[in-house]
Amino acid sequence: MEHTAHLLFHGALNDFLPKYDRGQWVTYRFTGAPAVKDVVEACNVPHPEIGSIAVNGRKVPFSQPVQPNGKVEVYPAVAEGTIDVLPPLQISSPVPARFVLDVHLGKLVRYLRLLGFDTCYENHYDDQTIAQIAAQEQRIVLTRDIGLLKIKTVQCGYWLRSQQWEKQLREVLHRFHLMPQLQPFTRCMGCNGLIKEVEKKVVMSLLPPKTKQFFHTFYQCTHCKRVYWKGSHFDKMQRFLDRLSMDE
Repeated sequence: MEHTAHLLFHGALNDFLPKYDRGQWVTYRFTGAPAVKDVVEACNVPHPEIGSIAVNGRKVPFSQPVQPNGKVEVYPAVAEGTIDVLPPLQISSPVPARFVLDVHLGKLVRYLRLLGFDTCYENHYDDQTIAQIAAQEQRIVLTRDIGLLKIKTVQCGYWLRSQQWEKQLREVLHRFHLMPQLQPFTRCMGCNGLIKEVEKKVVMSLLPPKTKQFFHTFYQCTHCKRVYWKGSHFDKMQRFLDRLSMDE
């Protein structure tokens, strides 16, 4: 026998709904007694984006069965650092924050690493591989793929609203309260390895001629051996960091 339930999504969760369903009660038809998590995700809202759920006015876990004619209100996860206690269904992010990103976010990867965050990325990873890495290494999943966040083993994740890397970065910094964790210029933007200062003579053979002449302080990735120095690119990155700080 088919039953109906009524769902209301609050705040940022409306980003996942068709425009005609936003901000109003949505009717969901079902048989049996599905868990509220399954019902909510069938409406395209992934569980890591949810802070709490109330059924007929009572807070419930994801496993709560949905009853015929039930009224389900779904509330979003909140930005960490904005309240003392997180909503009951929200998993707190690891500290220090560590990330794994999907194939479409290569530019965001580089700037998270610039800020010092351990950021795992390969352009051949599929959704199951990303979910497995996130579970094994306790990493936050960042993605534009809603289906990836619905995978059961993904506990902490975020769906990026913007498609522009700088706006995406600001979203992530706000959502996970990351400004206190910034350690800029400590990771290689290319491979995620740690960067250490080295003597000029150690990397001399790797330097362009003009760099050898005008620069004397160098840093090298301990993994891929890429060499960094404080040239025009560094100045550009420093100005970008200054803009981020001014936004706080």
